[in-house]
Amino acid sequence: MRFHFRSAALLWAVAGTAIAHTAAAQPARFLVPAAAPGTRWLKGNTHTHTTNSDGDTGPEAVARWYKNRKYDFLVLSDHNVFTDPATLASLMDSTFLLIPGEEVTTGFQKAAVHVNALGITRVIAAPRDSTLLGTVQKTVDAIRAERAVPHINHPNFLWSIDTATLFRVKNDRLLEIFNGHPTVHNIGGGDWPGMEDAWDALLTRGKKIYGIAVDDAHHFQGEFAKARANPGRGWVVVRARSRDAREIVTALDDGRFYASTGPVVDEINVTESTLALTITRTGDFKYTTQFVGASGEILATDKSLTPSYRLRGTETYVRARVVDSSGATAWIQPVFTSRYRERAAP
Repeated sequence: MRFHFRSAALLWAVAGTAIAHTAAAQPARFLVPAAAPGTRWLKGNTHTHTTNSDGDTGPEAVARWYKNRKYDFLVLSDHNVFTDPATLASLMDSTFLLIPGEEVTTGFQKAAVHVNALGITRVIAAPRDSTLLGTVQKTVDAIRAERAVPHINHPNFLWSIDTATLFRVKNDRLLEIFNGHPTVHNIGGGDWPGMEDAWDALLTRGKKIYGIAVDDAHHFQGEFAKARANPGRGWVVVRARSRDAREIVTALDDGRFYASTGPVVDEINVTESTLALTITRTGDFKYTTQFVGASGEILATDKSLTPSYRLRGTETYVRARVVDSSGATAWIQPVFTSRYRERAAP
């Protein structure tokens, strides 16, 4: 599997770098991330639970479930618990890595504030604050202070974190847009947007953020059913040089991954004018790819295994959504153009 970035002049060296400004009269061009030679795709899950908090299965058996299914890495993210991967060293080898993590779990009034910490070395105490925004921000800050990477979990769980609050959080780059737990309301409801709509709203306002898919698995025993929080429902596929914890969490923080509940993407090619994919076909499945821009506008639809989108010149960002004939989805991270203006939250 390959991830290519081709450009006559690299305009954007690393995700998160200040964006070059161009005159309004200039047509948009993709700000192409620096190429990462010698990298490969690594599949993993960043959110799952064991009997160390509220799961039904011990850490060793949980880790083995993912290893046996060819995941390259796993984060055990129990609530306010640090599970040291060294205690499961016998499971780790050249094919499988455990990355230390925690679901830092706090709240404000009736809102659940859960933020995963990826790549920790010790438990991070759950903070409190007098406002919802303050609680989320203090949690993100506590994770960053440990040189770990945060991702905000299931904002629609208990209808906890609205889009306006998410926009005002600083120093976060990752947001769960799909969570496999049956009670998290991924698609929204009533006057509350679904997570993909919320993602586009944040991107459109100028918050550069990347979308994660996770299991949030709790139930490894008994029946696998829609109403249970079973594993294997959502994952990320990261572009990294090796199965190294720091390399993987940094790649996530930089947006060098795609998220999926099924479709496999073999290649992502970006030039100054084109975003193109190569989809790996499973069985006799068919695929529909939608290229999505600001405000969630569908810019184009392509039903081939090699979908592509060529810039018209007015876009600010373009991302892709690949849906297979079973309804499973892969989300390609947004590629930003020279018209994009990243805005600091007030």
